[in-house]
Amino acid sequence: MITAIVLINAEVNRIPEVAQELAELEGITEVYSVTGGCDLIAMVRVSQHEDFADVIADRINKTQGVLSTDTHIAFRTYGTTDLEAAFSIGLD
Repeated sequence: MITAIVLINAEVNRIPEVAQELAELEGITEVYSVTGGCDLIAMVRVSQHEDFADVIADRINKTQGVLSTDTHIAFRTYGTTDLEAAFSIGLD
């Protein structure tokens, strides 16, 4: 699998709805609501580079409330830490 990390800016009043809609799209494995320079981070995993166009350009960017995206394609994965644990702040 090829992974891309997509930083997403969304309409402030639609962040939860946008996150939920994105999480339901094929090719997106996780969506995180975050602080910092973007509103959401989506983890996109596909089998071929060409599939990024379908997921990012044709699905993410066309989701109502998405204002902009910044995509980072991963070259390699280091470590085996669970991503959910890495983004968790320990609240249940």
